[in-house]
Amino acid sequence: MENVSVRYRVPHERIGTFKEYAIRWLQRKVRHHTFWALKDVNMSIQKGEVFGLIGQNGAGKSTMLKLIARVLRPTAGRVLVKGRVAPLLELGAGFHPELSGRENIFLNAAILGFTRQEISKKYDHIVAFSELQDFIEAPMRTYSSGMWARLGFAVATDVQPDVLILDEILAVGDETFQRKCTDRIHQFREEGTTILLVSHSMDAIQDMCQRAAWLDHGKVLATGAAEEVIHAYRKGQAG
Repeated sequence: MENVSVRYRVPHERIGTFKEYAIRWLQRKVRHHTFWALKDVNMSIQKGEVFGLIGQNGAGKSTMLKLIARVLRPTAGRVLVKGRVAPLLELGAGFHPELSGRENIFLNAAILGFTRQEISKKYDHIVAFSELQDFIEAPMRTYSSGMWARLGFAVATDVQPDVLILDEILAVGDETFQRKCTDRIHQFREEGTTILLVSHSMDAIQDMCQRAAWLDHGKVLATGAAEEVIHAYRKGQAG
């Protein structure tokens, strides 16, 4: 990331319909204020590194992950990413509640860039990992949040990516599912996948990450060894 900034324009008041927005826009009554989610961020993450991002809610962590996942473009600066990216910004994002688990596997895989033929070969393995064999033909609206998480993780991580992006993934699902997530993440790490992890659990960051960065109000306050950055973050919160 080279001199990366992301600016959002936030309306002062909620406008319910596009028609109302168009009328107010023509009358020049639409007012916005500018909000910088990231400001002049410079960061380099090496191939095969497990890198943590810490900071309070609203610090800019998720915005940074969206830039790396190519979901968002920076307002200024540039983001260079080498390799295939598997973003787990929100488990189950892209699932349709009225479709079955089986149908959503193919839908979600297509969103992630896999062909139908590729997923057909991996379908049985995905279902087995999710442990949802008895529910795979049921509509997703009948699934619990933990079941959504299991299926989303199983689809997104069935093929080893070059870059794996995890946003609070370790905070969802039951303990058994969390252990499966952790085991697969460790496997990816051993096989050289670059991993970006956002978590409010400092224990998880310290256990899994070699380096970390502390974000606050869109700016990087500290970068370095995970233990040192966590110490600086805790000291800053206490102060």
